[in-house]
Amino acid sequence: MRRSLVLTDESARHWFRASLPPHVTRDLIPIPAEGLWRLTMADARGIASAYVAASLAVFAFII
Repeated sequence: MRRSLVLTDESARHWFRASLPPHVTRDLIPIPAEGLWRLTMADARGIASAYVAASLAVFAFII
C-alpha cells in the first residue's frame, strides 16, 4: 500500500494548502479581506510618483 508523506488537512479548502504539513499552516494568520482594499497614504504616494515618472518619460521621449 502506498501512502503519501503528508496527511491532508480536510479543513483547508485549497488543494495545495491541504497538502502542506501541519507545522507550516499552524502559524498562518487569517487576514480579513476588508483590510486588503484600503487605500493608504503610501499607496497614493506610489501612484502619484508612478504617474509623474511616466509623464516625464513620455515628455522626455517627445522632446
